Amino acid sequence: MRSSREGRPKGAPSSRRADIQGGRVESLLVSEPLLPGEGWGVLHLFCKVRSGADPEAVMAAVKSAQAADHQVVAFSVFGHKADLGLMALGPDWVILRLLQSAVSSAGLEVVHSYVSLTEVSEYAKGMPEEMLRTRLYPVLPPEGKRAFCFYPMSKRRSEGHNWFALPFEDRKGLMLGHGKVGRTFAGRVVQLITGSTGLDDYEWGVSLFATGPDDLKDVVYTMRFDEASAHYAEFGPFFTGIVGPIEDVLAQVGLASG
Repeated sequence: MRSSREGRPKGAPSSRRADIQGGRVESLLVSEPLLPGEGWGVLHLFCKVRSGADPEAVMAAVKSAQAADHQVVAFSVFGHKADLGLMALGPDWVILRLLQSAVSSAGLEVVHSYVSLTEVSEYAKGMPEEMLRTRLYPVLPPEGKRAFCFYPMSKRRSEGHNWFALPFEDRKGLMLGHGKVGRTFAGRVVQLITGSTGLDDYEWGVSLFATGPDDLKDVVYTMRFDEASAHYAEFGPFFTGIVGPIEDVLAQVGLASG
């Protein structure tokens, strides 16, 4: 599955250069692409709407990143932590960073964020090629899945329950059992786990797309009884929202375009 830094795997979008400041798509002369050797970069931005925010500029930033062959999933956020969120993913870290700058320039304050990479888990080796490709190069958002939840997590290192002290076969067995429980939610929930060890404060980011809010609650609650979670999982903050076109999301947070 490993691709060269000069090329790209068949079926994956190209990394086209773009300047998304002000919504323009132009070639960049000062910064070369920064590409992972395999998979895509993933950037979650959680934003507050501030006075003077420009909805047209926000939409232009999102659409310019999309025009540069990067996916951007927009969602309104419940509660006090943020007003809206953007989950951007694609091959070039430079494009993702330009999106962040453009969003800030448009008057949104990034109050929380998460940086990660799509990955194939060491426990998934040997899976069918198409399943591995879906993990490295997903197409988001899944059709019909408007309920959204994101949270980071790490594996526990406490005395008596140190995940990284377990033999590989024990860890693999636990993760296979964990995945079996998750597959009981097929059709209700689509999950993308991205790796962030060395990139952010936790080790993985979990993005859940579900048919309804209760599906989000049910899958997280059910899987916490699994041994891999009950003994070895540490969770960060949860962000919950509604996925939609950027125009709809801006309207839901009181920032409708003129």
